[in-house]
Amino acid sequence: MLAEFSPNERRALGIMTVIALVFGAYFLRQYLVLIGVAAVLAYLFLPIYNRLATRLSSGLSAFLTLLSAVAIVGIPLGAIAALAGVQIAQMVDSVSSWLKDTDLNELGQRLLASANRLLEKVPLIHVEPLTMDKVKDSISDFAQGAGKFVLDFAKDSPGGIATTVTMAIIFLYVFLALLTNAPKVVELVKDLNPLGPQITDIYLDKVGSMVTATVRGQFVIAFVQGLAGAISIYLGGIHQGFAMFVIFLTVLSVIPLGSGIVTMPLGIGMALTGNVVGGLFVFFFHLIVTTNIDNFLRPILVPRNAYLHPALMLLSVFAGLKMFGFIGIVFGPVVMIVIVTTINMYRSVYKGAAWVDDRGHEAG
Repeated sequence: MLAEFSPNERRALGIMTVIALVFGAYFLRQYLVLIGVAAVLAYLFLPIYNRLATRLSSGLSAFLTLLSAVAIVGIPLGAIAALAGVQIAQMVDSVSSWLKDTDLNELGQRLLASANRLLEKVPLIHVEPLTMDKVKDSISDFAQGAGKFVLDFAKDSPGGIATTVTMAIIFLYVFLALLTNAPKVVELVKDLNPLGPQITDIYLDKVGSMVTATVRGQFVIAFVQGLAGAISIYLGGIHQGFAMFVIFLTVLSVIPLGSGIVTMPLGIGMALTGNVVGGLFVFFFHLIVTTNIDNFLRPILVPRNAYLHPALMLLSVFAGLKMFGFIGIVFGPVVMIVIVTTINMYRSVYKGAAWVDDRGHEAG
């Protein structure tokens, strides 16, 4: 029956299909990020599912793969977050004890005097001297903002818990559906792409490699760098908040700016406040060890066909963070690799330019 469609009917059907896809994206717009995260995890854990499916039933293989995902991703993240929470509570108690035994007026005056001396040395900029009243006003504004945030969170927490549970259930169903129907999903994408299956394979290969690079590669590298930075801070003399530093420095290492924006100034501050050896150790440890972790691990963990110029990677990460939130660290580079691949393909097909390989060189 479909073979009897006239050219005009086929064109109309194509237009209706595009409209249906666009409306579907709009209809599911609140869940697109969730679907994207489920697709990323399904892609990463698909090899485990395929290996299990050769010996076990589809349902049992999917269940065991889900347990593997929870064990590999969920439990470690939860444990680190819980440990960080405990250490933050311990730091709060330590600060409270320190405040009880410290003359804040004398300490405040010394800190203000030191800060004003530093501000006077800043070239080309005139800064009004800090006073205790200005500091109190700033603390008051911060406290009001923090109080408003806590009240809003408490007011919205029941609905937030219900929404979280609902999203978790939806995520579970989508993850399992994508995992068990991966070949059908790939075939569907190939059928919907008007450029044909060969071009679709190129896109899927690029997207898959970028997902692997950002998750398996970038996150592993970031965690190792964050752990190394936290160890250097601990060895340098700051023994509290180790897990908190691991999380914080890992997040910064995922972003191309790196954890050095914290560890290097922290090392300088430690040296200036009396811990010269520890401060210099933290500073030079980042320069010599932490920065070279990326150079050592990236060739091992990141596929060659997921290469993006560092400037494009930086732009894509921050654009992804702006558009998608934290998961934009993964989605941003994926969108950028699709854009770059499309531009290269256009130049190759329409302008006769040589196809550009994964390192920016012309392919032979």
